[in-house]
Amino acid sequence: MAVIVTGAAGFIGSNLVKALNARGERDIIAVDNLSRAEKVANLTDLELADFIDKRDLEGRIAAGEFDGRVTAVLHQGACSDTMESDGRYMMQNNYEYSLALMEWCLARGVDFIYASSASVYGGGRVFRESREHEAPLNVYGYSKFLFDQVVRRRLAARPASRIAGFRYFNVYGPREAHKGRMASVAFHFFDQYMRDGRVRLFEGSGGFGPGEQRRDFISVEDVVKVNLFFLDNPRISGIFNVGTGHAQSFNDVARATVNAVRRARGEGPHSLEELRVAGTIEYIPFPAQLVGKYQSFTEADMSALRAAGYREPFLDVEAGVGRYVAARLGAKA
Repeated sequence: MAVIVTGAAGFIGSNLVKALNARGERDIIAVDNLSRAEKVANLTDLELADFIDKRDLEGRIAAGEFDGRVTAVLHQGACSDTMESDGRYMMQNNYEYSLALMEWCLARGVDFIYASSASVYGGGRVFRESREHEAPLNVYGYSKFLFDQVVRRRLAARPASRIAGFRYFNVYGPREAHKGRMASVAFHFFDQYMRDGRVRLFEGSGGFGPGEQRRDFISVEDVVKVNLFFLDNPRISGIFNVGTGHAQSFNDVARATVNAVRRARGEGPHSLEELRVAGTIEYIPFPAQLVGKYQSFTEADMSALRAAGYREPFLDVEAGVGRYVAARLGAKA
């Protein structure tokens, strides 16, 4: 039986397909939009049964092409650009498309696992899967928020429905190069350090000092593990945070990145203060266009995911970024 993975050429989607292949899965229908052809690099080492353009999927499922063949849809495809100003495009892509896929799954008893986002929480300080804590700051966050509300209503009306939504926090790891400016800070810090010998962080914002804005940074390795857990346990439904439950600063990510490169070169680690004094860490003005639209602090409440039975530990920034940097250095060798 087949699995559909949308966003299969993207960051999380391609990592998911890679993990499914490692488990022996080959009957995978990949769905994506390759108008940006560079994303094909994420597909070349994957084993797929078929590839479908994102624009064609709705018509093909409506025609019954996959009835009785597909057991699960892993819906990772979305416009994830938080600076996107075309609200109509964002809602059609992230809300209406997701709704059509979910309704098809519900009508046929197909498991539906989808990507939500921690952006639904906006500038709040409580990150628990509850309506009173949700106030998105941009149309991307709103598109995810609105779909989550539909999911809640569907699950309330039909509790046995097999739907799981994941509010991803700040994900980093291999296969994100195509994301450009929307790639993780770990990706950009590595590139900056390898190119210029220094990394650039924002000055203080939101009551936090230079580089001390704090996010819940999670390795894509852990994100994939959560997805596979729910794929293996389809009767567990709901909306769940997917973070580590521990916020760390951008300074922490910068230090972990630089020290991972230094370690690979046979050099000893430096403290944050040593990196500042040496000019390896540089602080730049906070962008005016992000004022009022930026989450200076996120930290996932992991109670719901743990209560659902997920017991695996999560990589912290030092370990996760260290592994990511080692992978990128290996890719360059």
